Amino acid sequence: MSQQENDNEKKDLPKKEIFHSENSSEENKKDQPRVGDANGEKTDGNAFSRSTEVEPTKEKEDQLENAMLEETDSSALRAKSEAKEKEYSNGLKTNEETEMPDELNAEPENETESKPLEKELSENSGKEENSVSEEETKSTASSSPDENEEEDTTPVSKKNAHTEFEDSVAEDSEDETSHERHGIEKKDYHSMSKEELVSELEKLLSKEKIQTIKEHVEEIKNEFNAKFDEELEEKKEDFLAEGGNVIDFHYSTPLKKQFNSLYFDYKEKRNNYYQQLKQDLNKNLSKRLEIIEELKGLLDVEENINTTYKHFKELQDRWRTAGPIPRDKYNTVWNTYHHHVENFYDFLHLNREFRDMDFKHNLEQKLKVIDRAEELTQEKDTSRAFRELQMLHKMWKEELGPVAKEFREDIWTRFSEATKKIHDLRQAYYDQLDQEFEKNLEVKEEIISKIQVLAETQFTSHNQWQQRIKELEAFRDQFFKAGKVPREKNEQTWSAFKQSVRQFNRNKNSYYKGLKKEQYENLEKKRELIRIAEENKDNEDFKATTPIMKQIQLDWKKVGHVPRKDSDKVWKQFKSACNHYFDRLHKSTTEENTEEQQAFDKKKEILDNLKTVEFTGEKKTDLPKIKAAIEEWKQVGKVPYNKRFIEGKFNKLLDQLFSKLDVDNNKVEMMKYENKLHALNEADDDKKLRNEHYFLTKKIEETVAEIRQLENNLQFFANVDDDNPLVQDVHKNIQDHKDQLEVWKEKLQKIKSLY
Repeated sequence: MSQQENDNEKKDLPKKEIFHSENSSEENKKDQPRVGDANGEKTDGNAFSRSTEVEPTKEKEDQLENAMLEETDSSALRAKSEAKEKEYSNGLKTNEETEMPDELNAEPENETESKPLEKELSENSGKEENSVSEEETKSTASSSPDENEEEDTTPVSKKNAHTEFEDSVAEDSEDETSHERHGIEKKDYHSMSKEELVSELEKLLSKEKIQTIKEHVEEIKNEFNAKFDEELEEKKEDFLAEGGNVIDFHYSTPLKKQFNSLYFDYKEKRNNYYQQLKQDLNKNLSKRLEIIEELKGLLDVEENINTTYKHFKELQDRWRTAGPIPRDKYNTVWNTYHHHVENFYDFLHLNREFRDMDFKHNLEQKLKVIDRAEELTQEKDTSRAFRELQMLHKMWKEELGPVAKEFREDIWTRFSEATKKIHDLRQAYYDQLDQEFEKNLEVKEEIISKIQVLAETQFTSHNQWQQRIKELEAFRDQFFKAGKVPREKNEQTWSAFKQSVRQFNRNKNSYYKGLKKEQYENLEKKRELIRIAEENKDNEDFKATTPIMKQIQLDWKKVGHVPRKDSDKVWKQFKSACNHYFDRLHKSTTEENTEEQQAFDKKKEILDNLKTVEFTGEKKTDLPKIKAAIEEWKQVGKVPYNKRFIEGKFNKLLDQLFSKLDVDNNKVEMMKYENKLHALNEADDDKKLRNEHYFLTKKIEETVAEIRQLENNLQFFANVDDDNPLVQDVHKNIQDHKDQLEVWKEKLQKIKSLY
């Protein structure tokens, strides 16, 4: 095939058509990874060959051997290789090196093995894996929107789209299970309670690999600490408000201890993992550097070219299974490896047909990568598209070999454009998140304003404060459920929230501090009432003690709250003393009720007997009988309250008996009155006694006034004879009033004798 025909065939190669090399073995096809996600799951059925070389047929191997045998001057070959290497090195592009975490600050363990490549690695730092020239690199460099290092945060730094993917690929290259990190669900930890956060941390530690959960654990830690610190500040304010000293303050909870224990386990497991990983990465780095040294040494070996080629294939197999290496060495090591692979191809001086076939196969695979990248520009899940594009970049770099020069710029441009589109879509997604964060900020600022209103309002009762505390808790829940805010506003918003809550708590504590002072005063009042109850609980004078005990019970109800820690104690003391007294009173009353019923039965018997007595109408014989009945009546005692009617029946019978006798009315009146007073006194009816005393006093005053008025009226009859009927009537009226006055006075003396 002529050079022109070959070039035309290359130019006519389709840029999007997917096809497989006919020379690819069935075994290679089985080993091909499927494009889709990091787990190698098939998405669109497009397959890529993991082999960077095409296994030659027997005919091609013969051609290859003949071509190799043509080069007999090894010094000429070395000179040609060195010239090619120099030409290649001049076209290298330098990329930003990604920062390596502390856990993975890996250095080669065997310095002697790494030294031969130090200069070369430095020269090849950042070189594109497919020998892209400076012109090709410039064609893909373009500005891009700010990107975030983490998928769920606001972008803060500007990065070239390809640089970002290079960094991501280098980072993920350290861990072959890195794709699992992207598959863990990212929850809204900001809206979770402390209990829920601890539960989530426990689930992550038990179900996920330790190296995949860093972002989740750190966000959980930040949210938990923020919420606990707020609770800590509130408890500290309460402690100081109660008069505590700040140096004596200490606060923890079982939940905090559980979180600390889980986080300690996480750090310990993570450190152990990365210590082991560091050793493994450095061992793998040493293996790869040894392979590169052996690859370079193939140019100096004096042996059959077929043997050299087999050795080359063995080195490629060893390279594929050498394992991950430190991220800061990833680009330079891979670029150096690809550089020497191309040198070896030049050293072999392959015939045109075989080389073109190899380039054609690589082109096919890279077109598949490009097609999948372009399909990802339509993916709605930008995070998923970004992660899969990372895998495509890794495949482009690690698994696919070079293509013919006339296609390099075109396919790299297409791949770069697809990369930039996904990069821009991802940035648009973050822009949308920014808008949502701004809305969340407005919601949180409104909540803070409402809390501030609560904080600036003075409440004057316990019930009011309890209601406002519930409102504050509701606002707190709304605040945490409102979602994230822009990163630059996060600290400011959080500080404003804490400040408003702190002000509310200070006002609350100030109120309850004053309330506690009042409660201690109430405590002293209640202790005084307890003292009175204790002094009187065994008093035998129920008549005098019962009013006192009833009054202190009323006073107890009027006294306000006491400190909660003393409330139950003082109430039990007071209740015990009161119950002791009233139990005694009840027992005594029960006994009295029995006696009163017996007294009623006795008085009923006396009344019935008195009704059956036959009176002669003679004062001398009947009056002693009546007086004896009255005296017997007095000796019986009081009757139940609801049966006092018998006193009225007895007095009515006496009126009937006295009316039949010629007895002085005043004497009769006094005998009946003495019996009445005796009944009132036995009934312990102080109220009726007081009313009777008042009645007699009033009657005496009225009688004296009437006598004075009648005596004044006599002055109008000064010149009238005493035998005048009108004058005699006035004198009689005056005497009757004086007689009645004496009765009133005698009754008053009788009632006074009872006090």
